[in-house]
Amino acid sequence: MVEKTKLLQMYQRMLQIRYFEEKVFELYGQNLVPGTIHLYAGEEAVAVGVCANLRPDDYITSTHRGHGHCIAKDADLGKVMAEILGKKTGYCKGKGGSMHIADFSKGMLGATAVVGAGIPIAAGAGLSIKLRGTDQVVACFFGEGASNQGTFHEGINMAAIWRLPVVFVCENNLYAMGTRQSLVMAIENIADRAVAYGIPSATVDGNDVLAVYEAASEAVNRARKGEGPTLIECKTYRQKGHSRFDPAAYRPKGEVEEWLKRDPISRFKSKLIEMGVLTEQENERLRREAASSVEEAVKFAMESQFPQPEEALEDVYVEGEGASTQ
Repeated sequence: MVEKTKLLQMYQRMLQIRYFEEKVFELYGQNLVPGTIHLYAGEEAVAVGVCANLRPDDYITSTHRGHGHCIAKDADLGKVMAEILGKKTGYCKGKGGSMHIADFSKGMLGATAVVGAGIPIAAGAGLSIKLRGTDQVVACFFGEGASNQGTFHEGINMAAIWRLPVVFVCENNLYAMGTRQSLVMAIENIADRAVAYGIPSATVDGNDVLAVYEAASEAVNRARKGEGPTLIECKTYRQKGHSRFDPAAYRPKGEVEEWLKRDPISRFKSKLIEMGVLTEQENERLRREAASSVEEAVKFAMESQFPQPEEALEDVYVEGEGASTQ
């Protein structure tokens, strides 16, 4: 049974992610965000359900749709927002942007725009854990499109044969950009592929944060005990298009409406009220606090400076003893 305090923390974290993404969408419309954005709205239950099982010293690897992962792993909202706006106070000093946020102090090993690239990175981090003899865990987030990449098969196979402490989390939102899963896969459940590597798997409702939490809890416990990796498939749905410029016209209207009825935040709120954990008054307080934290992040980012042109090559090359001079 999950404690009341933790349930409320999970709910507030989901609210933070949703408000954060809505604000990013708004700022993009004001031409304040360089590049493009890939919003996590609608998938909050996955990141929160998984990361609620992790310790501060555990690791995650992320994707181009990674704001939610960062926030769920307790990243600083101000630094995340500043990075998205290209400001010097951002996690990567404004040079990485929306798709390349990292914070090693929080175990956030970095997001990458390359589909499936985080999977071998997670395996590498898992190998590091094993060689160091610690009981840390890596949670590796990726989309269903990445499961057709060679990195998926190679990374999971290596983790399986070496029994690495990695939890592979497939966020299956049904569409790889505009291509529906059924057009490129002969299987319904991506988790079924785990049998080829001899590891356990689970397919869960990715819009039910408690279902995700329970599946992740079992997988994380296995990993900590040295029993190797698990593949978890979370069936979910992004509420916006693939990116800011995508109207998502390829998705049937009825399908979108049905998934919106299954909004993970609304469902969790109803569940918490039913359990006697949350009241409407408490709900309003948590919503105000979450919204306020996002507004504070925006204020911090807006008041921050852009990096100067002469700083463009800073942090690109290693400096100091042992660095190459060539």
